[in-house]
Amino acid sequence: MERSEDGHSLDEPKVNYRGVKAMPFVVGNETFEKLGTTGTSSNLLVYLTDIFHMKSITATTLMNIFHGSTNFSTLFGAFLCDTYLGRYKTLGYASVASFMGMVVVTLTATFENFHPPYCGKDSPDPCLEATPWQMAFLIFGLGLLVIGAGGIRPCNLAFGADQFNPNTASGKLGINSFFNWYYFTFTFAMMISLTVIVYVQTELSWAWGLAIPAFLMFLSCALFFMGSWIYVKLEPDGSPFTSVMRVLMAALKKRRLALPDQKWPSLFNHIPSNSINSSLPHTDQFRFLDKAAMITPEDKLKSDGSAADPWTLCSIQQVEEVKCLVRVIPIWASAIIYHVATTQQQTYVVFQALQSDRRLGATHFKIPAASYTIFTMIGLTIWIPFYDRILVPSLRRITGKEAGITLLQKMGFGILIAILTMFVSAMVEQKRRNLALAAPLCEQAGRRGAISSMSALWLLPQLTLIGLSEAFTVIAQVEFYYKEFPESMRSVGGSFSFVGLALSNYLSGFMVTVVHHLSTGNWLPEDLNQGRLDYFYFLVSALEVLNLGYFILCSKWYKYKGSGNNTTSLVEIIHFGKTEFEKTVVY
Repeated sequence: MERSEDGHSLDEPKVNYRGVKAMPFVVGNETFEKLGTTGTSSNLLVYLTDIFHMKSITATTLMNIFHGSTNFSTLFGAFLCDTYLGRYKTLGYASVASFMGMVVVTLTATFENFHPPYCGKDSPDPCLEATPWQMAFLIFGLGLLVIGAGGIRPCNLAFGADQFNPNTASGKLGINSFFNWYYFTFTFAMMISLTVIVYVQTELSWAWGLAIPAFLMFLSCALFFMGSWIYVKLEPDGSPFTSVMRVLMAALKKRRLALPDQKWPSLFNHIPSNSINSSLPHTDQFRFLDKAAMITPEDKLKSDGSAADPWTLCSIQQVEEVKCLVRVIPIWASAIIYHVATTQQQTYVVFQALQSDRRLGATHFKIPAASYTIFTMIGLTIWIPFYDRILVPSLRRITGKEAGITLLQKMGFGILIAILTMFVSAMVEQKRRNLALAAPLCEQAGRRGAISSMSALWLLPQLTLIGLSEAFTVIAQVEFYYKEFPESMRSVGGSFSFVGLALSNYLSGFMVTVVHHLSTGNWLPEDLNQGRLDYFYFLVSALEVLNLGYFILCSKWYKYKGSGNNTTSLVEIIHFGKTEFEKTVVY
């Protein structure tokens, strides 16, 4: 087949890549979207307790459900994008939904009838709770934000990359440049949201503090649609789940057949010419799926060698692609437990900050409680260049591997740091609580109880540690899903990280509810000084220890994509005296 200079077939319609010209619209849309959504969601926990007078346990549970639904919706967004809408339409609809959701949430703070009456912290009367219709209106706004995030998160990065020609040197450089700008704007937007916008919300006005993100989201929508005439808009290729379902159905129909002794030569192995997936060797894991590739007298082939009925006969390549997906699931399950630790640094650490001394030095300026989570990002941002430029070259000399250590090893180190994070969190909470009971500040944390004389800056070690943990585990997870999923399912692989976060949010909310119930409120009360949050942190730490053991077992069992039957188990022997790693990982 003849191809042009840009790598495309001469028979295909020519795509007019605008690359750099489209970047102001794409990057601008991304920047304002993150400024808007992060500025709204990052401080919702304080908003729910201060304005809607929710109890901390209720607000924490609601936020876990909200964040869980936000992340879980990305799976449906990726499916709709790949199957029906394409990235442009998905982003367009999702951006509008996010803007509408922010408008609704802003209205709950702007008009008195949309939230409970103001209740001063010194008022002797109990605060009135929100009416059912006020809660329904708020949840409607949060639901629109969930819909928006479900379409934006799995599509925005890929849509930006679509604007460059991947078959030319300039296009590849443009894609790399876009990724750099994407992460720069993401970090910039997060820092502005967690500082400036959060300060406006908590110290000046909730109405203005929520209206500003809504206006920024409006600018995001406007920039996105202004660039419509210049974008490359790729059509959806169809659902990647179809091939998975075909393999499962074919294997189920042929479940009574006996597998042949000579596996590889006797199995159907047709590879379509337009397949973008890499060729995979046969593996012995999950051999029952091989039955989907067994040819029976009832199976018919077309003139091009493909199966006449793809629901009864699948190629061994399709089977191996499904095996890749199945092998990833146990590793992915460990990420669900891992993120329980990261969730605590986004929820209860805010309540810890509210009952700590947030004054900056001798000044009267107080750091907003929700702003402390920025130190997680600072820790991650500082660690990544140190790891990439200093630590990896040293590890490369020791291990002989290009990346220094394997992806599974990086995840394991991250889980280990998460255990340490929860232990440190428990010790800091003990110190905060003891000081609050022995020598509290004169002021009160609203209706929550006495403010501890411990500086909230003592929360920085645990926040920095969890940022370091994410630098190992989360980044390795994204790369792991990208490399281990079949090429045609990488959009689904991208959503796997968010789905794991979603289930972790749900699990965290479930744990909080169960612990609160079983301890009759003694561990997680409204006033942390009267509770034992440190015990809850120790419980999460113990859970992470069990998760680390489970992860090590899964790592020993795992076979990397394309490794065939020659892959051996992952065995890590760490010699602290020699400072070296002995590994038996064969790719």
